[in-house]
Amino acid sequence: MLSLLSNPLFAVAFTAVVVSSQSAQFPLKTASSCPSSEVESCSNSTVVRNLCCFEAPGGLLMQTQFWDAEPRSTGPSDSWTIHGLWPDYCDMQYEENCDPSRAYTDIGGLLSDQGADDTLNFMNTYWVDINGKNEQFWEHEWKTHGTCMSTLKPTCLPEDSPRGAEAVAFFTTVTLPTYTWLANQGITPSSSETYSLDSLNSALKSESGFYPVLDCQGRNIDSISWYFHLKGSVIDGDFVPIDAPEEGNCPSTGIRYLPKSDDDSEPRKPKKRPSRRERRKERTQVRDEGDL
Repeated sequence: MLSLLSNPLFAVAFTAVVVSSQSAQFPLKTASSCPSSEVESCSNSTVVRNLCCFEAPGGLLMQTQFWDAEPRSTGPSDSWTIHGLWPDYCDMQYEENCDPSRAYTDIGGLLSDQGADDTLNFMNTYWVDINGKNEQFWEHEWKTHGTCMSTLKPTCLPEDSPRGAEAVAFFTTVTLPTYTWLANQGITPSSSETYSLDSLNSALKSESGFYPVLDCQGRNIDSISWYFHLKGSVIDGDFVPIDAPEEGNCPSTGIRYLPKSDDDSEPRKPKKRPSRRERRKERTQVRDEGDL
């Protein structure tokens, strides 16, 4: 069900979750040296001192994927695309932009320099920006979220690690075939079908064993979030899936899972996605006010 992707150090951290039916395997070029019997994040009863092998304070990891169908499509028609891997506090609060000194630029160059061309090719297919600015998107995800991961601090890496090695590690961790899981349950993109939230959640639970969070723009599915605890390091630890601790903003019925379009005849106007804070506010409003 869940597969942990091994990639060069910088790439292990950034590839978060592949959302297609395809499985990518990359050779591991570094290790964390963490013992295999590490305590699961957000589950400790005493203070853990070694934060190189225990993700804290952001021990609730959220991997988010996009389904971009309109007003424009992004990524393969049979695959969700990657948004990022975010380290939330155990109470679902979070911090961002934790170390400006490691706000690396030229992510693609760092990957290539460290022999992670396969990862870079993978990212250019599945970790893509809706406005075509992949490099800026990757830089934002690393700066905003990757720098907040305790197990990816430079002091946790081997002494001979090159500059930016921890960012390479950020780009390859878990792959989740969301598209395939839905298709296995008879749910595929359609311009006419609508679904209930219960049926979508039940399908994903049946395939993965866990409930994610689905979010919508209006009645159209546009993103999904999967939640994990972590044993050990982001580099080579075990991601432990859990049921989502919150609900999304989709209505209970009439949800549309639209097909992606290959029509590029219309000019592509810049699109702005809801920010994380805006999306969380939408979720709260749906809970308070009921369905759309």
